Amino acid sequence: MKIAVLTSGGDSAGMNAVVRAVVKTAIIKGCQAWIVREGYEGLVRGNAQERRPSFADKDKDKDTTSPQKDEVPFARSLRYGDGELLRDGTGDHAGGRTLRGRYIVRVGWDDVRGWFAQGGTLIGTARSTTFRTQEGRQTAAFNLIKEGIDALVVCGGDGSLTGADVFRSEWPKHVADLRAQGKITEEQATVHAHLKIVGLVGSIDNDMSMTDLTIGAPTALHRICESIDNINSTAVSHSRAFVLEVMGRHCGWLALMAGVSCGADFIFIPENPPTEDPWEDHMCKMIQSHRDVGKRKTIVIVAEGAHDSSLNPIRAEYVKDVLSERLGLDTRVTTLGHTQRGGAPCAYDRIMVRPVTSNPPRRRGSGGATGSHPDTPSYMIGVSENKITRVPLMEAVAMTRQVTQAISEKDFAKAMSLRDPEFGETLEGFFATSVLEKEPKLPHHLRMRVAIMHVGAPAGGMNAATRAAVRYCLRQGHKPFAVHNGFLGLLEDNVHQLSWLGVDNWMTRGGSELGTNRKLPDIDLGAVAAKFQQYNFHALLMIGGFEAFSALLSLDTARKLYPAFNVPIVHLPATISNNVPLTEFSLGTDTSLNALVNACDAIKQSASASRNRVFVVETQGGKCGYIATMGALATGACIVYTPEKGIDLDMLRQDVKYLKKRYSLDVKGKAEGRLVLRNEASSDVYTTEFITKMLKEEGGTLFDSRSASLGHTLQGGIPSPMDRARAVRLSLKCMAFIEHHHGLLMKQPVRSRQAPPESAATITIQGSTIKWVPAQEMVEHADMKNRRGKNEWWKGHSELVEALVARPQLLEKTTTARA
Repeated sequence: MKIAVLTSGGDSAGMNAVVRAVVKTAIIKGCQAWIVREGYEGLVRGNAQERRPSFADKDKDKDTTSPQKDEVPFARSLRYGDGELLRDGTGDHAGGRTLRGRYIVRVGWDDVRGWFAQGGTLIGTARSTTFRTQEGRQTAAFNLIKEGIDALVVCGGDGSLTGADVFRSEWPKHVADLRAQGKITEEQATVHAHLKIVGLVGSIDNDMSMTDLTIGAPTALHRICESIDNINSTAVSHSRAFVLEVMGRHCGWLALMAGVSCGADFIFIPENPPTEDPWEDHMCKMIQSHRDVGKRKTIVIVAEGAHDSSLNPIRAEYVKDVLSERLGLDTRVTTLGHTQRGGAPCAYDRIMVRPVTSNPPRRRGSGGATGSHPDTPSYMIGVSENKITRVPLMEAVAMTRQVTQAISEKDFAKAMSLRDPEFGETLEGFFATSVLEKEPKLPHHLRMRVAIMHVGAPAGGMNAATRAAVRYCLRQGHKPFAVHNGFLGLLEDNVHQLSWLGVDNWMTRGGSELGTNRKLPDIDLGAVAAKFQQYNFHALLMIGGFEAFSALLSLDTARKLYPAFNVPIVHLPATISNNVPLTEFSLGTDTSLNALVNACDAIKQSASASRNRVFVVETQGGKCGYIATMGALATGACIVYTPEKGIDLDMLRQDVKYLKKRYSLDVKGKAEGRLVLRNEASSDVYTTEFITKMLKEEGGTLFDSRSASLGHTLQGGIPSPMDRARAVRLSLKCMAFIEHHHGLLMKQPVRSRQAPPESAATITIQGSTIKWVPAQEMVEHADMKNRRGKNEWWKGHSELVEALVARPQLLEKTTTARA
């Protein structure tokens, strides 16, 4: 099978990662991989000239029907000579080898080397008016059939994917017409009777329904938040207001997520315009309330498609004039524009393309991404929380367009309902953390004294979660208390009440503002219980990793002996190790992965400059290999060592053989620098230093070796927008959980009050849902000795790491010989 991939519509970070994944997966599956330059326009233009001789053709006079003595069959698909032209943007250069007149190009494994770290799309994208006509689509069909291609992967927005579905539905007619015109043979018409397609949504707006995220949206959010974080300092210095315009013509996801992640004062999004009339009064009243308590900066975010309830556009300049004239604020406007599209993809966008490798088009059967019959629908690959989904393409497109229609009809409630549930929850979270209420919402008898504590190692998002919990508490009428330095701080009375303004800047702060350590309540349960009574805590929110889970278990078990612990106790997982049982994500993991990606990109640049250098990079993670494994996927590492698999001599022997074979296949003088990621606890014997020295010794003249330890750099830095937004969402769910169980406890007699087991629980992300798991149930899924879960969802990804560097193919001959 020949599979082609194209990118269409607006560019987005992660598109190159998609192309790389499609190309490599196609080759792994034994297919030919092709790219289409300039989107659908490239399909229409086709190839005006023949492909020039390539690496694969250099031995054309030799017998290639069977492998040569020392040849690995995979080597034939390594490169076809056009990779550098595509990567360097020199494809249309007149001199030497050129891509002029060639828009459907065969590519090999190394032709897409390193693409995942590049922003935009290296194969180009263009809006094609010709393809919108039936004649243009028939020309495109002819060009594909001429090259023998009958499977197409399209990465783009709803318009691009709709075009793909139309193209597929018309395909049999185009084939019949081309046969009648004599442009194709009967054999070609039979072989290419059906076009197989699969759609991947590439859009920074995240405007496609039936998927939580689109490729490029997380990176665009990174660019926005980086800009706002930088603006914050000058805004505070001059006590200024800033109005920022972000992209989002029909979807307010970027504005909403940026508002939550950066602690904005007000946002304007198309799906939920201000209901107050005039909205100017409402905005000014809300912002003035923030200024009245001492806030020195004001951030207002406006989506480019924002409007009022009558569909009158709301422009950033007008908002600036309102703030300046009515509140007397020194106001500036910043339009971020196309900077939101640029830059290297963030870790999540690089990793998110992994479903491509598990959903390639198939020749037979209905289990593939698209099925094989003309009557079956086209499919789109999406994501729901951490679950990869396959949904009918046109159903998703129709729902997406219903949102736009609902907005045009002023049915904003319907527009919100058509967005995924997380969108609505995030909007509620923004209001809960940004609106300063004059009067608490709850009556006195339902108000609580809530203790908030950080336990274990610091992780990005801890402070954001605390800020959200504090703001929610004050909104409801609860009193939030910070317990500094964990349980030791509690015993030392290091407790104080938090304020609305006091946590205002915590959203962007890394580490732990409360202070944290690994001490558990077991150090003195009786004294801890006495402190609970002393401060009259009605609930405890612990934010942390495996230590916080262990503390939850300890407090739950001690309820029989200490009545003070008969209160709702909640654990919000926050650890870069991602080792809390059952939950698939913890706060801090995304921040840590981005820190790892940035460091490894720089290290790989150094390794590649030396042409033949292997860097052994040591990561944190304790006895859990999540960071190392997912980091290897995001950075293109060729080998990953984790505690789950361990390290032995046979493994190291195979690794050396792989590296020798791989470097021997590189073009002389153009060898790639390569990464090996090793979790710090993978082995007590085969250390990072040992592996580095071994590779240097065994590499001989083929490759050199160096090491780098990322250490605690993976814990620090500004939290990523994904971690901030997730922190707010999960923290507010924790507070709702606490309120619910507190209400149930209040109905029991005071003297016999007993908290049920389910009131001491961990909030977890499992597949596409968020679930509460009681502490005792968590134990059943925990490897207490190694401090990790028994069944880790990501463990199989180590095989994907090996597949994407062709390890099985390069070691195939050795394995076969042994067999």
